[in-house]
Amino acid sequence: MNLSHHFTLAELTSSTKAAQLGIDNTPAPELLPRLVLTAEMLERIRSTLNVPIIVTSAYRSRQLNRAVGGVTSSDHTQGHAADIIAPGYGSAYEVAKTLAPLVSVLGIGQLILEGINGKQWVHVSTRTPEKLSNRVITITDAGSQLGIQELA
Repeated sequence: MNLSHHFTLAELTSSTKAAQLGIDNTPAPELLPRLVLTAEMLERIRSTLNVPIIVTSAYRSRQLNRAVGGVTSSDHTQGHAADIIAPGYGSAYEVAKTLAPLVSVLGIGQLILEGINGKQWVHVSTRTPEKLSNRVITITDAGSQLGIQELA
């Protein structure tokens, strides 16, 4: 099922961890409109970067979110968020640095550059956090910082 021109429901629910553990990662029907909004946000990001983007994680059932160590309040469980990389554009840092000044224009509620356990990706969500200072942040093994910070 296509959610947008370039993104499918299968792509936004795909999970090797779910497959390994036999977890059903099918979203409830009421979450489909949120996933469409997320796919539309991803289209705007793709158009801005002018390269394909790879979704490494998007919708996660609560059971899958627990299995991957996600926080209980994760936007992934509500269909609002996706973790992405764009190797054709550059590093996760370069992607986040480009998107940060455009969050409002692109409909990105929250932008997080993440560098955890040697892996780097960009988390984007359609939902704006209650604390606006958390709208654009960097999260590493050392903790959180405001804004997009260069990763080691």
